Amino acid sequence: MEWIKRAGVITSALVVTGVLVHTETAKLKATPQKADSIKSLNFPVTIDFAGEKAPLNIADVHERLDRELLVNANLHASTQIILKRAKRSFVVIEPILKQYGVPDDFKYLAVCESSLSNAVSPAGAKGFWQFMPDTGKQYGLEVNDEVDERYHLAKSTEAACKYLLNAKQKFGSWTLAAASYNAGLAGVNRLMTFQGVDNYYDLLLADETSRYVFRILALKEIMEHPAKYDFYLEDNDAYPVIPVKPVTVNSTIPDLAVFAKEQGINYKILKIHNPWLRDHNLTIKSGKEYTIEVPLSGY
Repeated sequence: MEWIKRAGVITSALVVTGVLVHTETAKLKATPQKADSIKSLNFPVTIDFAGEKAPLNIADVHERLDRELLVNANLHASTQIILKRAKRSFVVIEPILKQYGVPDDFKYLAVCESSLSNAVSPAGAKGFWQFMPDTGKQYGLEVNDEVDERYHLAKSTEAACKYLLNAKQKFGSWTLAAASYNAGLAGVNRLMTFQGVDNYYDLLLADETSRYVFRILALKEIMEHPAKYDFYLEDNDAYPVIPVKPVTVNSTIPDLAVFAKEQGINYKILKIHNPWLRDHNLTIKSGKEYTIEVPLSGY
């Protein structure tokens, strides 16, 4: 019968197809899928922040660090951009930290805050160190419509140092000082008093602050050992430090675009190198002066 023959052909095809599907599935199971896989990390045996060791023997401490390492090691593009920016940013940040006696590890706090950029948060915090307007003013930064020194890397780093020294004096711990940068001096102090503990790793914190120091630790670990986490950058991959000359001005500049051309650059380059200049002009009161950075010829 014709329909029986056809049924036999279909059945044979299904059997063959089933065998092929089974064979291909077995091959897929046997072959590791490397392209999209996330490998286990070489977890550090020990790690510290500003010389204060993290107690990795405590289960939740170990797991919180593991989480941040996994997240940041697998944010491939974002972490690579941070690594490229580090050379240009750290050449400014590191000597200021040293000058103020603040541990070098705090440069990773700036990485955590802004990814080494003049970021703007939804709450209105700005710059590498993410100062709110009132806090910036409290620590000596000028913040108005024409000048916003939260965008001035050197001056905002100095302000951050002043805050951190104040926090260290209050809490006696650099780790708690770092936590307070996220949760505030009063916030950390209130939690410590209520819970009766004096160590960051013993505190029960809101999720953001609970993760905060661990993200700093993870970024420190990855940036100090990039190859361990599969980030490979040559020296010339880093964004270069662009040499500039300081130009001191002590009288009002009515048009910054004209001023830029007088310095042999354009308005865009002027604003890139002086992001703290927030308007088209700069009003300078008697007795006041500013230093504007102008890239050298060729840059």
